[in-house]
Amino acid sequence: MTAELASTRLGMLTPSSNTVLEPLTAAMLSGLPDASAHFARFQVLKISMEDDALGQFRNEPMLAAAELLADARVQSICWNGTSSGWRGFDTDHKLITEIETRTGVKACSSILAMNELLAKFAAKRIAFVTPYLPEIQDRILANYRSAGFEVAAERHLGDQGNFSFATYSEAEILDLCRAVAADKPDAITIYCTNFRGARLAPIIEAETGIPVLDSVSTALWKSMQVAGDDPRRIQGWGRLFDV
Repeated sequence: MTAELASTRLGMLTPSSNTVLEPLTAAMLSGLPDASAHFARFQVLKISMEDDALGQFRNEPMLAAAELLADARVQSICWNGTSSGWRGFDTDHKLITEIETRTGVKACSSILAMNELLAKFAAKRIAFVTPYLPEIQDRILANYRSAGFEVAAERHLGDQGNFSFATYSEAEILDLCRAVAADKPDAITIYCTNFRGARLAPIIEAETGIPVLDSVSTALWKSMQVAGDDPRRIQGWGRLFDV
């Protein structure tokens, strides 16, 4: 008997030092034998506002990685990272346009997907849980305030990562989520694709009733949509997959 061939192939642009998003994405897709995720890396070693760190997110290396994903005939290409949170959401809009022009494949991003989901949940007072340095966190909060959101609460770990973000346990991240939940935001964002937050969404949602948007999960939600598949087929990973 031959293995069933995946009919939905999702392409993911992945920071090179990320060790979380690939296994979590595979776990979320594990119940769907007809869907698969495929990953291409480009170099990301630290997250800060220094010039060399910001330069990691130039479009050209990402476009080269996207071209390799297109060779696998994926039906969507997602920038599975959060850099537009501090660089400006327009950077993701521009990247998506360039990916689609270069490859002919429909594209999306984790953060634009998260923003779309915030609108779907009518969330205006939001909380942020991240591993980032204060300078990165401040830029993220400022960008969301400029977009009309109120920051209800935030926690960050002051780490420049990027590899080290994966060393924090789910228990540590759960504590951060519970801390911001005390301020009763409309939604909690777990804002880093190398952070072990995806499995925590149903736990926090069951405890508090507050929707949780993890950035690895938002990337997969939109990737499925863009590829013409139904993200509601993913069960047990939080309310975002039900909208």
